[in-house]
Amino acid sequence: MCGNEFEHTFDLIDEYTDLQRIIAADDPKKEAEYQLKIVKVKLQAFNISTEGFDIL
Repeated sequence: MCGNEFEHTFDLIDEYTDLQRIIAADDPKKEAEYQLKIVKVKLQAFNISTEGFDIL
């Protein structure tokens, strides 16, 4: 595997564990909102605007 493949693999593992956290949470909606905040911060760190991303 090349570097990008490793990065994608780790990203998918992170996503998988994040989803497990949501499912296992006492308040899944609250956990999902927390995970969403984390992703927004990561996107903004790369100067990616999250405006217009919300579908709810």
